[in-house]
Amino acid sequence: MPKYIDLHSKVWWDYLEQDLQLLFEESLELVRRVRYWDQQFHDYSFIVFPAAKAYEGFLKQFFLDMGFIEKKDFLGRRFRIGRALNPELDRKYRKKESVYDRLLTHCSGEALPDQLWNTWKESRNMLFHWFPNEANIVTYPEAQKRVEMIIEAVDAVFRDCDPHYKN
Repeated sequence: MPKYIDLHSKVWWDYLEQDLQLLFEESLELVRRVRYWDQQFHDYSFIVFPAAKAYEGFLKQFFLDMGFIEKKDFLGRRFRIGRALNPELDRKYRKKESVYDRLLTHCSGEALPDQLWNTWKESRNMLFHWFPNEANIVTYPEAQKRVEMIIEAVDAVFRDCDPHYKN
């Protein structure tokens, strides 16, 4: 049974736009309800999708508020969080595109950017992509863990970095 998470008591809850709040609530509601359904599923990634989408929106807002991206990046369709958070981004792109490097400087060292990156990889990218010879099937317990992982990453931002800071 998943641990109870009261989203409304989170320090970051009011920071989120209403559509992102609803997405987080939908994932937690799916976590609670799916275990009572008679139907078994091959892949439970659908439980994580709303939280993963909310995580993307949260990160974009956080990056904008920190001054790591510009308003045009926030509003546009070309900015890629996976690229910006990737600690192995090619050196020729790092100065202009690396949010990871900016997080290192402004938010307590490697712990937070690594957590945000790992959460992005495990709880967003691995869910949304399919590759030959890689099942990437998510079980119900794994889906619960990934939703919790996303929530813990947002918690870490507010614990380890002030999202109202602008450099």
